Amino acid sequence: MVKSRLFSFKPELFKTLSTYNKQKFSADVMAGIIVGIVALPLAIAFGIASGVTPEKGIITAIVAGFAISALGGSRVQIGGPTGAFIIIIYGIIQQYGLEGLAIATVLAGIFLILLGTFRLGTIISYIPYPIVVGFTSGIALTIFTTQIKDLFGLTIEGGVPADFISKWGVYIQNFGTFDLATTLVGILSVAIIFCTPIISKKIPGAFVAIIIMTIVGVVLTEYFGIHVDTIGDRFKIDPSMPEPNVPLLTWEKAKGLVQPAITIAVLGAIESLLSATVADGIIGHKHNSNQELIGQGIANVLSPIFGGIPATGAIARTMTNINNGGKTPVAGLIHAVVLLLIYFFLMPLAAYIPMACLAGVLVVVSYNMSGWRTVKQLMKNPKSDITVLWLTFILTVIFDLTIAIEVGLILACLLCMRRMAETTQVRVLTDQDDIDPNAETDINNPNLEHLTIPRDVEVYEINGPYFFGMASKFEDMMNRMKQRPKVRIIRMRKVPFIDSTGMHNLQNLIEMSHRNGIRVILSGVNEKVHEVLLKNGFRELLGEENICPNINKALQVATE
Repeated sequence: MVKSRLFSFKPELFKTLSTYNKQKFSADVMAGIIVGIVALPLAIAFGIASGVTPEKGIITAIVAGFAISALGGSRVQIGGPTGAFIIIIYGIIQQYGLEGLAIATVLAGIFLILLGTFRLGTIISYIPYPIVVGFTSGIALTIFTTQIKDLFGLTIEGGVPADFISKWGVYIQNFGTFDLATTLVGILSVAIIFCTPIISKKIPGAFVAIIIMTIVGVVLTEYFGIHVDTIGDRFKIDPSMPEPNVPLLTWEKAKGLVQPAITIAVLGAIESLLSATVADGIIGHKHNSNQELIGQGIANVLSPIFGGIPATGAIARTMTNINNGGKTPVAGLIHAVVLLLIYFFLMPLAAYIPMACLAGVLVVVSYNMSGWRTVKQLMKNPKSDITVLWLTFILTVIFDLTIAIEVGLILACLLCMRRMAETTQVRVLTDQDDIDPNAETDINNPNLEHLTIPRDVEVYEINGPYFFGMASKFEDMMNRMKQRPKVRIIRMRKVPFIDSTGMHNLQNLIEMSHRNGIRVILSGVNEKVHEVLLKNGFRELLGEENICPNINKALQVATE
């Protein structure tokens, strides 16, 4: 019985191979080559910005990208390092070192596998959209902030502070040290990336910018004696594939890394499933969210074994795959192979790439991540959504993503409870003829209902869930009633569910009424709520005759 409830392992790749043909393979090869070229500058940039070497960024795209396509639940998902992880990875390295990052990534992979295995993939969709937009926009601003030094070639003594406000303070103080050549390379890189789609949407702007600016950098150095900082100035490029090294997991090391591992897992799950959902709307095929999480989990277990960093589904690369004709996960496998070939044969050339150019690439990435149009649209939503959005954004920027997600979720849950409590209405029916436009009991006019309420009988109608958020509302209304009736009818036809707090509250009301000599009758209790009440002893508390199927029967019982 337990086995049947667990998720069965069915990667999308295996499903598509049964109907695979030459036409699909040709389309996948072309898409895979283009996506591989697009992924190259991003992998290098994300690796360096995360605080690791450029090789680790590419290795992540190769290993994790291959695993996500081979074992995931989407036909067109492309995985690898993404901008969302930059701040998290950098923070973990600063606090726990590279070994700590490897352990946290493996733990995050295990958490993702468990989420998929126990069919919890759909839970991620319950995270409120303002939270997702808030921390995504916050990450975008943080990434942009980290690139200011390299973009303008600032000279800063003692390094750049970690926190956002201090960082901008140092930038402003030292902005007079900017290097003109570096600034021009950075700004031209941004311009090329934005302008390339005007000429051709199939040519990746980041790749074009890197080629042109690398040539410009070499020319400036060789012929004009103007040197612009390059990757080779900061890193020693090693094009050899590292030997597998399984991180040593001990309880002492793992327990301190559980929280960052959960952050990696949650963010990875959100981003990958969001990317897969966007892709579904274009290709017309629904992904398997649980299988996708398992694939993402395995990828994050394998990536640090080969020296990589956390990975997830990448929306930009996935869209590039779709736009260039990718049909199946084979395109993602080819993208990983293309990156592997580049890594072995062309990686030494990466040493000549200007750091300002990579900063320009990340500036464009942060702009695309910012989702300012979405933020503008959400500003028309209720104030509660706007509050969650900006609080999550500010916490992400000023503090860190872990705090932002935790506080944002708590606030969103509290606001959701408040909304649910506000939707539940309690009213007293006091007129001799009560016209209820929502009822359907009148034979002549199904939209009208005429109730004759006898003297010494009070009828309360609850419209909405009877849960802890509104449990006291009913009691307050009863306390405001000046006269004590002989019978209280509680009409519950529009109560879809009742929780333990609601049951406790209802039980107290019934017992209090009985002590005051007031009879209580329940009316119109639906089947599910009725079953819950019976399990909790309400038959004995009220008597079976006082739980009536409709209001007419309840009024009849009240006069007996």
